[in-house]
Amino acid sequence: MNSDLTQENLLPNPSPFFRWIVLTFISLAMFGNYYIYDSISPLADLLKAQLGFSDSNIGTLNAIYSIPNVFMVLIGGFIIDRIGTKKSALMFSTLVFLGGLITTLKGDIVVMATGRLIFGLGAESMIVAITTVIARWFKGKELSFAFGLNLTIARLGSFLALNSPTWGKSFYTNWQSPLVISVFAGATSVICLTIYFFLDRYAERNYALNKEGSTDKVVFKDIFNFGKSFWLITLLCVTFYSAMFPFQTFAVKFFQEVHGTTREVGGFLSSMLTFAAMIFTPLFGLLADKIGKRSLLMMIGSLAIIPVYLCMGYKIDIAGFLGLSQTVAVNVGFLNIHYIIPTNLLIPMSLMGFAFSLIPAVMWPSVALFVDSHKLGTAYGLMTMIQNIGLAGFNLLVGWANDYSLASVTNPSGYRLGMWIFSTLGFFGFFFALLLQRQERKLSWGQAHKA
Repeated sequence: MNSDLTQENLLPNPSPFFRWIVLTFISLAMFGNYYIYDSISPLADLLKAQLGFSDSNIGTLNAIYSIPNVFMVLIGGFIIDRIGTKKSALMFSTLVFLGGLITTLKGDIVVMATGRLIFGLGAESMIVAITTVIARWFKGKELSFAFGLNLTIARLGSFLALNSPTWGKSFYTNWQSPLVISVFAGATSVICLTIYFFLDRYAERNYALNKEGSTDKVVFKDIFNFGKSFWLITLLCVTFYSAMFPFQTFAVKFFQEVHGTTREVGGFLSSMLTFAAMIFTPLFGLLADKIGKRSLLMMIGSLAIIPVYLCMGYKIDIAGFLGLSQTVAVNVGFLNIHYIIPTNLLIPMSLMGFAFSLIPAVMWPSVALFVDSHKLGTAYGLMTMIQNIGLAGFNLLVGWANDYSLASVTNPSGYRLGMWIFSTLGFFGFFFALLLQRQERKLSWGQAHKA
């Protein structure tokens, strides 16, 4: 009998080529999702100048994305399990596309916020569905590599969105044209998942496939059994991400109005976080697996971001203190990136990129060390829910802080209140990581304090 035939149905296993074709299309769908999310930040100054948006309005556009994800954590998995991954992924990608489209239609905060809300309804659940797809097609076959490649392509969407003022400079004459690009990115998601829909249907008839696994869901009774370590890492999670993503919401505008950069340079600086994560997150994951000391690594990452916001907010001359050149030339030919970057911004953003790569690489896998496997769905779901509450709240809070302090190009010191908020979040992240390390000293990770 042919070794490629299964005993159950005598169908051959899908070829590696077929599996990688599937991965290509679902990864391109993720690319579109990530592109739309990060399409707002490079537009902040145009939204302010052409539509009269306040920073509170701009913060709302990203905050409202997070709000439905507080609840979709509870119901998204049930929808996926109920109708299947290929149907649900296509449905959620349609919401992603419609959200991007509605955001583009009219320069009114209600219309644009409605679009971002609809986008949020689909985006995170689409990611969960695609994660389930990868597990089905690659279980026991290059699974970790497939996940890593999928995430890298997805983050490339963020990187290109933040750098769109460079490669798509001609679109930035008005607020609407750059968002049209994001609509095409959303359409790409729908098209790619439509292709996947038919690929999967074909495969079900012609290949032996793994059964679709159930998605992780929140089980409320498990919440009360989690130990102190889980809650500390959850608090670290919400403080860390709240110091990162809301900063990116205003980063390009902040660099323009406080440091006098161009929109192109501001977008590049903001994209350094994404670029660093694409390269270094897997390496830091390997480091953590090799040496352990996970809470210490999270402390180092949290400590790294405490000073960066204040250094940028108060325009501290880091380069002069270190005896370095005031500027650095950056050239990336294929993206037409040719910048002169202020060293006083390059160093803080490099530290943020370091932290943005290190902490997630250590934090998310660490949950499995002190939560029983049958409760991991609840643990990760709860962390994601609380994280989204933080992202929504701090996008709104920092937008309000900028408006309250009258932050603008004529009053750059008005951004300092927001920078203090971010720096304080970094301090609390360090504090929670320190408490977590004390727990690590008391207990054996993965054994004595599993809940």
